[in-house]
Amino acid sequence: MGRSGLICAFLIAACCCCRRAAGVPGEAERPQPELVEVEVGGTALLKCGPSHSQGNFSLADWFSVHKEKPTLIFRVSQGQGQSEPGEYQNRLSLQDKGTTLALTGITPHDERIFLCQGKRPRSQGHRIQLRVYKAPEEPVIQVNALGISVNSEEPEEVATCVGRNGYPLPQVTWYKNSQSLKEEKNRVHIQSSQIVESSGLYTLRSVLKAQLTKEDKDAQFYCELSYRLPSGNHMKESREVTVPVFYPAERVWLEVEPEGMLKEGDRVEIRCLADGNPPPHFSISKQNLRTREMEEERTDDNGVLVLEPAQKEHSGLYECQGLDLETTASLLSDQQELVVNYVSEVRVSPAAPESQEGSSLTLTCEAESNQDLEFQWLREKTGKVLAKGPVLQLRNLKREAGGGYRCVASVPSVPGLNRTQLVNVAIFGSPWMALRERKMWVKENSVLNLSCEASGHPRPSIVWSVDGTASEQDQDPQSVLSVLNVLVTPELLETGAECVASNSLGRNTTVIILELDSNRTTSLSTSTVSPYARANSTSTEKKLTEPESKGVVIVAVTVCVLVLAVLGAVLYFFYKKGKLPCGRSGKQEMERNTSI
Repeated sequence: MGRSGLICAFLIAACCCCRRAAGVPGEAERPQPELVEVEVGGTALLKCGPSHSQGNFSLADWFSVHKEKPTLIFRVSQGQGQSEPGEYQNRLSLQDKGTTLALTGITPHDERIFLCQGKRPRSQGHRIQLRVYKAPEEPVIQVNALGISVNSEEPEEVATCVGRNGYPLPQVTWYKNSQSLKEEKNRVHIQSSQIVESSGLYTLRSVLKAQLTKEDKDAQFYCELSYRLPSGNHMKESREVTVPVFYPAERVWLEVEPEGMLKEGDRVEIRCLADGNPPPHFSISKQNLRTREMEEERTDDNGVLVLEPAQKEHSGLYECQGLDLETTASLLSDQQELVVNYVSEVRVSPAAPESQEGSSLTLTCEAESNQDLEFQWLREKTGKVLAKGPVLQLRNLKREAGGGYRCVASVPSVPGLNRTQLVNVAIFGSPWMALRERKMWVKENSVLNLSCEASGHPRPSIVWSVDGTASEQDQDPQSVLSVLNVLVTPELLETGAECVASNSLGRNTTVIILELDSNRTTSLSTSTVSPYARANSTSTEKKLTEPESKGVVIVAVTVCVLVLAVLGAVLYFFYKKGKLPCGRSGKQEMERNTSI
């Protein structure tokens, strides 16, 4: 039978099938084709008969049926196969001793019916339905970045979902907050379309439109693609997106940072907030204490009123006004009181206290605050707390009581809120100096810094008995330090230097004796004596130097030797005169004692 004869036989068989379908009596219905499912890119195994069939398929022809038109694609003769020219020419091969036809490189265009027709008498054709599948790519969602107004009368575009290169066409489902969305008149509308690519795969595009409310401002939207593979049903989800929702404000209010108790010196920010999106245009006003009218304050570019540093004058009533630029509606916040806690300048009386030695002195501290105050007195140079309360009593004053005293006024209920005032107490007296006399070892022709410190009230002045470059520094209101820069000359070694401090109540002197130390070596040509070392080193200054100490030891040893020699001579003299009772028995006793 030729090729045309086979085609005619197939058409006749098809007509018979049509007659059976039309209900011709005595004719059986055509069986359903065998289903074969393959993914794109895979290999389809087409069997020429049911899997339980024992027929001989060594002679058979294979057809592809497209739009009910069969096309011969492969011949099997004596177990050998031969492809026919066409789209399947290089993709077909025989397996399982000629009973199975393998089709490679499956594409969506291969989804059709394949027919295997045996050439033996009374052989029936076997039909196979090939189904092709391809999972779509991950869905891509694009949100409407321009946003949606709740005042819109029709559903507005929320987001677009695109699923590319799937087969067959996947199904799309939209979700809001994990709840699926369905078509709802004037509320929800889903519009989907598809594109068939040249590869035969589908690209799906779905647009979600909806009317949103204020409650949807944080809603999470996403799309889901459902599709089938030979392994079963599957799905893929897009990422979640949030669409900007615009709605008018219903309420405005004030917010103050930092929270809690405020104090002078803080950085305070006052800002307006609203429950609308976008927020309205804000302005901040403060009540004028004199007129009781609200007056607008100047804010920065972000509408924030910054108080830096905050002062007590910033305390008062504030309110915020919000103006909706779209609806021109205006909203006012509740008035909010701002309290900036403060402590006024601390005042101490007397402001410049002075007193005589042996007398008493009373210092009083004052300050104002909107909160309860606590006072305490500290000694400035030691930090020691002397008294708690606004009054400090100083009795039986001595020269050492002069100097700084600090009053601290603080608010316990507001951490960090305090102010202080320092006052210097002056004790009348003539200049006081640490040492009357001091000795220094120097090197000739070196440059020497001589220092001298004196204290007293009135403040003393210092002069030097030798020429040089002098400079003065105030240690405190009653103390002065003078430093004299001189060159060590033979004349200076001979005369030494004298520091004279004087005020209206008297004078005092420190003599500095310079000794040349030829046995000492120094790596520096400039020597400096610290006033602190001088003031606190009276005993150290009067210690003997190392050469003097060695001389004293030698003298002491010499004296001891001479004393022992004299004592021995005296004993010998008395022995010769017989004045000592040392007979033989006595000598023996002494010898016995000596041996013991």
